[in-house]
Amino acid sequence: MGAFSIWHWLIVLAVVLLLFGGRGKISQLMGDFGKGLNAFKKNVKDQADDDTAEGESKQLKSDANAESSDEKVKDKAANG
Repeated sequence: MGAFSIWHWLIVLAVVLLLFGGRGKISQLMGDFGKGLNAFKKNVKDQADDDTAEGESKQLKSDANAESSDEKVKDKAANG
């Protein structure tokens, strides 16, 4: 049998059967991997959208605070 003993060939046969045997295990694994990758991309996009919306919300709040502080300064100048 050359350089490999019977045990080497049995191990190779077992690995081949595990990988390629029975109803498309590799294609099923790749399908599951693809679904996981799509879910990951979707969650990353949703997180980015949430961060953008949160940033816009903070910007609106800071704009509102700036306007109210401008009004306070104007009131002090008019009353002072």
